[in-house]
This record gives sequence, structure tokens and C-alpha cells, in this order.
Amino acid sequence: MSDFMLWLHANYIRPQIDAEEKGDYAFHFDLVQNTLPPAVRSSMEKCLELTAVRAFSLGLKTGVGLMDSASRGA
Repeated sequence: MSDFMLWLHANYIRPQIDAEEKGDYAFHFDLVQNTLPPAVRSSMEKCLELTAVRAFSLGLKTGVGLMDSASRGA
């Protein structure tokens, strides 16, 4: 993963995720956070980092694809 994507995750993606209301999922987040040992928690954070960056990239690619599709149909 590029340094830019790591920076983007730390400075944009993660703050957006943290600010989002967890709703019915709050219990599950708390359960994982409070039961994992610190060493495993850091591994979980790295997995979440990769997942968030990949989801963000997919969103960008999908948006570009939709724009291209809309411009061809117009």
C-alpha cells in the first residue's frame, strides 16, 4: 500500500469512520475492542486499515465508472 494511501487513511478515512454513528453495531465494536489483547488489537487495526483503504479505492473506481457510463449514454 502506498504511503499516500496510508496517510489518507490516517488523516481522512479513519476520522470519517470514527465520526460515523455506530447504531446497532456499537455493541459489537465495544465487544471486540474490550476483549482482544493489545497485541491482537493492533493486528485487527491493520486489517481494518487495509479494508477501509480498499473500500475507499473501490468507491472511487465505481464513481469514475459511473461517470464514464453516464457520459457515454448522454
